[in-house]
Amino acid sequence: MSVGRKRTKLVGIMMMVNFFIYIVVEISRSGHQDKNSSRKVIISDRAFWMSVVHIKPYWNREQHKLDELYNPVIAALRNRSVMENLNITTMYTCERNSKLKDEISNFDTLPDRFKDFLTYLRCRSYPLIIDQPTKCQNKPVLLLAIKSLESHFDRRQAIRQSWGSEDTIGNKTVVRVFLLGKSSAADAFPNLSDMLQFESNKHKDILLWDYRDTFFNLTLKEVLFLEWVSKSCSDVQYIFKGDDDVFVNTVQMLEYLDTLDKDKAKDLFVGDVITNAGPHREKKLKYYVPESIFEGVYPPYAGGGGFLYSGYLAKRLHNVSYQVALYPIDDVYTGMCLRKLGLAPEKHKGFRTFDILQKDRQNTCAYKHLILVHSRNPQEMIRIWSKLQDPELKC
Repeated sequence: MSVGRKRTKLVGIMMMVNFFIYIVVEISRSGHQDKNSSRKVIISDRAFWMSVVHIKPYWNREQHKLDELYNPVIAALRNRSVMENLNITTMYTCERNSKLKDEISNFDTLPDRFKDFLTYLRCRSYPLIIDQPTKCQNKPVLLLAIKSLESHFDRRQAIRQSWGSEDTIGNKTVVRVFLLGKSSAADAFPNLSDMLQFESNKHKDILLWDYRDTFFNLTLKEVLFLEWVSKSCSDVQYIFKGDDDVFVNTVQMLEYLDTLDKDKAKDLFVGDVITNAGPHREKKLKYYVPESIFEGVYPPYAGGGGFLYSGYLAKRLHNVSYQVALYPIDDVYTGMCLRKLGLAPEKHKGFRTFDILQKDRQNTCAYKHLILVHSRNPQEMIRIWSKLQDPELKC
């Protein structure tokens, strides 16, 4: 027998001997413990799937409840399906939450915008006053969904006359909708409903929901739009969603979509991505969020000035949005929904939500290979678009 085979055999014998010794020692130890124990099995009074949490901020607590409700393991251990688990809750109710003073220690000192938002945080169902149910009947390639306010007639008209025109570019059909809520008399807005109805009849591109259109309710506008897409525009291939004060190079956007392979296009979500951000604690800032409402780091998110994503992903975002508590900053909320899907937005250098250099703003060629620039007024939108369409333009 060779030296190598002898050595291998010896190692095998030693391992067997060590294993035998281990078994003997463990049996001996077990017997010793039995003699000195009460022979009782200790059973915890807590369900093993429940984590011990002491969450102070209100939004985090609300999200923790949703995480438990949608957890299939918890539902199974309660001998219910996830849907049955949800049906016994009141997580989605439009009733006014009258217990907030007990649930948030400094509720009385919060700014009114937080009080309003939190009071109806769980409500995400509002009537659609003006609809466009046939908008996507021809299965468009690109849907332009633009957030607007009732009074922004000039911005909407400028978009119609420039980058948001409904047209077929190449062989790709582009359609447009404007997303609006109601301007409240409590905010000293005049009643513009008749003018808005006239505008809708003429252009057939207004979606108006019966809720108070505020900065914090932009998140509500997001989930209501995703619901509308799932029901009325489910076959659209791509969606651009942005503000009514951005300039969009629609031609460049379509050219970019042409470059995508099918796998990347399926879960496409691109924009000007912000990472490693968190809530602002300075009360004077627009994006201020107090410590009693939220703590933590925001997931990567695309700036709300505008982003581009697939119709397939829109339906997934709609479904998962029920698992994420509404948050008062809409682009952060969309990032939270993406995180819930195990996805993250992709940064695209063509999205300039923080504008371009001042010296380039009057240079038409600076916009030729960009997709979005923020912000531009109605006159600038029309001027830039017209110059970009000039066949004599040389860059």
